Amino acid sequence: MPDHAILQIQPLGFPWETADPFLFCVHHDDAYPKGNGRFGPDASLAGRAIGQDFAGKDGWNMYHGQAVPGFPSHPHRGFETVTIVRQGLTDHADSLGAAARFGGGDVQWLTAGKGIVHSEMFPLLDTDRPNPLELFQIWLNLPARSKMSEPHFTMFWAGDIPHRVFTSEGGAATEVAVIAGRLEGPPSSGGAADVAQALPPPPDSWASQPEADVAIWTLRLQPGARWTLPAAANPAARRRLYFFAGSGVSVAGQAIAQHAAIELRAASDVELVNTGGELAEFLMLQGRPIGEPVAQYGPFVMNTEAELRQAFEDYRRTAFGGWPWPDAGPVHGPERQRFARHADGRVETLDASRDVRALMPNVVPTDIAEPEDARPVTSSEALMENASRGMQ
Repeated sequence: MPDHAILQIQPLGFPWETADPFLFCVHHDDAYPKGNGRFGPDASLAGRAIGQDFAGKDGWNMYHGQAVPGFPSHPHRGFETVTIVRQGLTDHADSLGAAARFGGGDVQWLTAGKGIVHSEMFPLLDTDRPNPLELFQIWLNLPARSKMSEPHFTMFWAGDIPHRVFTSEGGAATEVAVIAGRLEGPPSSGGAADVAQALPPPPDSWASQPEADVAIWTLRLQPGARWTLPAAANPAARRRLYFFAGSGVSVAGQAIAQHAAIELRAASDVELVNTGGELAEFLMLQGRPIGEPVAQYGPFVMNTEAELRQAFEDYRRTAFGGWPWPDAGPVHGPERQRFARHADGRVETLDASRDVRALMPNVVPTDIAEPEDARPVTSSEALMENASRGMQ
């Protein structure tokens, strides 16, 4: 494996550093205690900066939440959020009147487009045991032609996301979840390649352009597992591999003992080896750069300063449609069923046949029950927070 396959190695920060076409990536891993029966933690909030709690006290954060952890109503324009909830639940509500509850491997892909206000709350449903939460939120830029597209979200339910498992000679397995992009595995006995094609991204997304070669994958390597990450289809793509769990790995022959962001040459095949004694995990972000100017302030990402000023003016004037929920951080009741209620009236609910994949041990699928109806009421003020920390 050539040395030049690795371009740069950096320690993981908070948030994680990204490259065009990505804008932002954060990993939340909160060891929430048992719930208090009102969707918040059964623990004292003394000593926390409520409304801005990012300190990680006792292994968890309230973030911008007051009584329930999470991110109450806040606006976006000009990009997309991809939220991968690996453990626990997230409740979404937005200014279009849409709502969702998702978790256990589900992914929400939200196109903010010309403007949306949404909230992301983390209800702690279990009152007799801890409520761990783990998720990624990734911001993917939109090209100029799509920045004023209609806002909406798409759900990728865990059971529908393509997964592949590759076994090393010694029997150790590597599992790859293909959230965006295409993974071509070795040919089967019949001679055809085993192709994992991700679910279709939203139509206005940069990821919907074949030449963009956008890929979002999660990788899990058992101890001793060895797997070769194939080269990107487009050599102009930029590729970052985030090593965030495990005690040691080898990437392109280079030992890496600390969690790190590794920039790779997209045109190179890269061998990954889990050299540690525990599960090793990676997130991979890849895509051809959009290559346009980026003007960003907090939750708005445009191409020029004039467009940014217009975004703020539009938000002040219209509130992107207002906020049809009883408070800034709605929670969708005590039941565990994952669902999505879209602005066009479509409703998705899950039955047992579409539940969480468990190819390698991970999280226990949530139970299925009936969701509560959301009640549209008067609007409340959206948060205008700088997006330099946390999930916004």
